[in-house]
Amino acid sequence: MKALMNLLIALCLVTGLNSQALAADPDPDLLKVALLPDENASELIKRNQPLKDYLESTLGKEVELIVTTDYSSMIEAMRFGRIDLAYFGPLSYVMAKSKSDIEPFAAMIVDGKPTYRSIIIANADAGVESYADIKGKKMAYGDRASTSSHLIPKTVLMESAGLEAGRDYEAHFVGSHDSVAVNVANGNAEAGGLSEVIFQHVMDRGLIDRNNVKVLGYSGEFPQYPWAMRSNLAPELKEKVRNAFISIDDKEILSNLKAEGFAAISDSDYDVIRRMGSLLNLDFAKM
Repeated sequence: MKALMNLLIALCLVTGLNSQALAADPDPDLLKVALLPDENASELIKRNQPLKDYLESTLGKEVELIVTTDYSSMIEAMRFGRIDLAYFGPLSYVMAKSKSDIEPFAAMIVDGKPTYRSIIIANADAGVESYADIKGKKMAYGDRASTSSHLIPKTVLMESAGLEAGRDYEAHFVGSHDSVAVNVANGNAEAGGLSEVIFQHVMDRGLIDRNNVKVLGYSGEFPQYPWAMRSNLAPELKEKVRNAFISIDDKEILSNLKAEGFAAISDSDYDVIRRMGSLLNLDFAKM
């Protein structure tokens, strides 16, 4: 037994994996499922109660829904084995993958495809009519580890208008997608970037007055937000989890997740995010 423990420790040192994550139960009675912290935490947990109920009945396990304070804390929780499944943004997934042994298994389907777009909006009275007009202005982003409210819109501004954060405009991180929309609508920032789907959701909930913002443009299509799990979960459990998500057809669950269904995915689907990070000189392991 001592020799086995020494071997595990040696493997941990070689691979860079955290020993706590390595020791995490491969078949826990309680599955800790983290939701992406891009909206109000209590609202997210309440809205996803049907998902919790479905997973408990399908997997035969207790499920605890968790919303961490931000993307970074969710990445660290996965790294240290404190959560078992997590709903990541593409960028936060790539960051988490660089620090821990996890694997993506499903991405939601919207409008018949497992891809999505970012949207760049501007305050209606700010005199911003194009990306170029953002020069010298304040640009609101969500979380630093967000794909659709940071990485994608920042890349769009660089590639489309040659605008670089810090040099050509002020970048302000306000935490979440809905906060981006609210800050732009209230005039705290002249422009902002967020997920197209969440922007529509914000308007549907009446969080902003649609007349206070204008749409400047949309990004191209990028792979949808992935669900990922600890790679050291028991193989049988991983297969059950994967099948449970791919098989979801309950309209209430899907509506709450803003999805039409789920498709199987792999790590290579997110190489495009890694290439964008290279363009912006991002070191995912140090973010």
